[in-house]
Amino acid sequence: MPITRVPVINRFGVISASYHEELLKRSSENITEVNIKKPRKPLLITKEFINKFNNTENPQDKKLLQDQATKMLFRCKRRLGLSSLGVGSHVDLPAAWTEAIYLAQCKGEIQEEALNMLCASLDHASLNCSHLTTLFFIAESVLYRICCDASQKSYLYSSEIKLTKIGFLTFLRLSVYHLYGNLEDFEEHLIRLQPYLYALCFCEITYCKYPNILSSVAFIQKTGEVICSPKRFPEAYVDPNTKQNLGFPGMRHKSKPYSKKQEVSHLLWHCIIVWSCVQSHRSQLNEVLEHLLMHKGQLQEKFWLDSILGLFILGDAAKLNTSCLKVFLNLGKFFISSCMSPQKQEENKDNDSSWEWIIAYMYTTILGDICLHATTSNLRKIAFMGFSDCEKLSEYLELKNTESTEPVELKTASFLDLLKYFSSQISDNYCQMTWTVYYGLVYNLVKMTRELYEDERQDGLRNLLWKTLQGIKDEEKDKRILSAMDIAEAELNDTINPFICSNVKAERNQTFFQYIGSRLAQALSKLFLPPVGPRSLLLKRYGKEQNQMKYQTPKQYQMEKKVIRIFFREKYPEKEIVHPYPDIVTCADLALRTIVEKQWEKDQQIRLQEEEILLAQEKKQKRKEELEHYRAMMKRREEKIHKTTKPYVLPWQTPSEESEAMASSSNDSRQEEVYSIGNT
Repeated sequence: MPITRVPVINRFGVISASYHEELLKRSSENITEVNIKKPRKPLLITKEFINKFNNTENPQDKKLLQDQATKMLFRCKRRLGLSSLGVGSHVDLPAAWTEAIYLAQCKGEIQEEALNMLCASLDHASLNCSHLTTLFFIAESVLYRICCDASQKSYLYSSEIKLTKIGFLTFLRLSVYHLYGNLEDFEEHLIRLQPYLYALCFCEITYCKYPNILSSVAFIQKTGEVICSPKRFPEAYVDPNTKQNLGFPGMRHKSKPYSKKQEVSHLLWHCIIVWSCVQSHRSQLNEVLEHLLMHKGQLQEKFWLDSILGLFILGDAAKLNTSCLKVFLNLGKFFISSCMSPQKQEENKDNDSSWEWIIAYMYTTILGDICLHATTSNLRKIAFMGFSDCEKLSEYLELKNTESTEPVELKTASFLDLLKYFSSQISDNYCQMTWTVYYGLVYNLVKMTRELYEDERQDGLRNLLWKTLQGIKDEEKDKRILSAMDIAEAELNDTINPFICSNVKAERNQTFFQYIGSRLAQALSKLFLPPVGPRSLLLKRYGKEQNQMKYQTPKQYQMEKKVIRIFFREKYPEKEIVHPYPDIVTCADLALRTIVEKQWEKDQQIRLQEEEILLAQEKKQKRKEELEHYRAMMKRREEKIHKTTKPYVLPWQTPSEESEAMASSSNDSRQEEVYSIGNT
């Protein structure tokens, strides 16, 4: 067997053996260092980066860090899917929300832009159980910033307003998950929220002059009490020597804060059905609206979380349908007029009525959203001016110029009517309900005017809002109302995006919660109404959504796979979708729905039969009256003329001719009867 020798090539040239070994040792060390020390991501948000960004003083380092933070913002914006309403293969909401919270710790323009992006994403993103961990992280971060940082400052900053908005949207979503029963496995997160919720009670005094912030803080506190079960809070531990609290409630004994699914009020349930009827164009919408008005008294109950959820859902339906808008205005008029009655105000002196102004303030916020984002101009006009003509604005301006002692009645709860009503009440009445709602109206009016800036499609509404706002600025003297204008203008002052070129039109900051009503309605309709499409994504916890692989399966294996997994981001033809078998609850809901529909059909048939019977009785009674009238007429003719012949029979006619004349007269009378019935 031949022996082959491999030639040895000395790549180092003619060198000594010791130097050769040293070079090999160095090369091996370099290889191991590369393998151990992995390259760090240049745009990774860390604690060191945030501290360096906030504390650096070198201009060159500031510029470099500003550029890096801007790139992080663009990446976060793409992951949030702001231009596609949170839908797309590039969207990763949990990671993007976490990045936005971290970037909000950077001072300056980066903080404002990150908070704006996070608020917009929480408004339009759909609900999914994979977001729960991130939502608890956002809630804890926001409460920490409010309790430990923002409320301790001597001045009000725009970041505080945005933080309270983010907290409001976060706890609004958590309340829906609470109704679903999805907070069962998050006991530790709920327990960690308890000390911040306890500390939030002491922040109400700081924000008592700002109802826009105080309403959000009150909602966060009330929702936190519900989802964290305040009845299980143990008493704070008190040191007998110093007599001081040594711990927050809920921290010494970790009791289970969550039990089971919760029930909702009839008002909220009917609002969900109304929204579903509007979306599916059901003919039973008017009947459901009538049933909804029967439960409008539940707005006055102290458990007001369901009332706010119902107003958001009904407000989203009012953007699409005139009947829903009428019912929405009717509910607002009933609640505000009942709260502003003298008898109710005397009762509120002894009782706690802090929740009433919160519902009224939320109503004005939702009404402002309808004025801007309704689908038709007619709906926007009705929401702002009511159902009367355009002379209402001139009447309102005349009322502001002339001092009248006559009380102003609340005709409809439209935006302009509420302005007219509360502007007349604030001069003599300084109760909390009066000035907070009027504060909210003026605050939202400024935001509406700024939202329509440079919008050529709505010149008429923009000019109308501007005239109304100028009239308030000229005549109003209350410092609290004037501060509402200043706060709204300061909040919307950063409308220009500093991270894009000046020749590109900048995106506007979100002024109202435009999409959260539809997101809440979609989630709650899947919970309380029978399923129409695929199974709800809220009933099962998913991780990060992954796209299906794009290769084709061989034909011999295609028949073996009977179940197709359906993801939220993918769309398949209907013939390929294999729906899972429904569970016992779904079957019971479907059976109950069929029973109710059959009962409605039976009631409708009985109603139609009764109407037919009444119509036949009316016709029979009418014929009887006509016959009696004819007999009386013939009797009077016989007494006067002394003839027994009929008026249409001549003396020389034969019996056959007489019968023909009678038949023709009867036909003429029938034609006259049909003509008279057609005219009626």
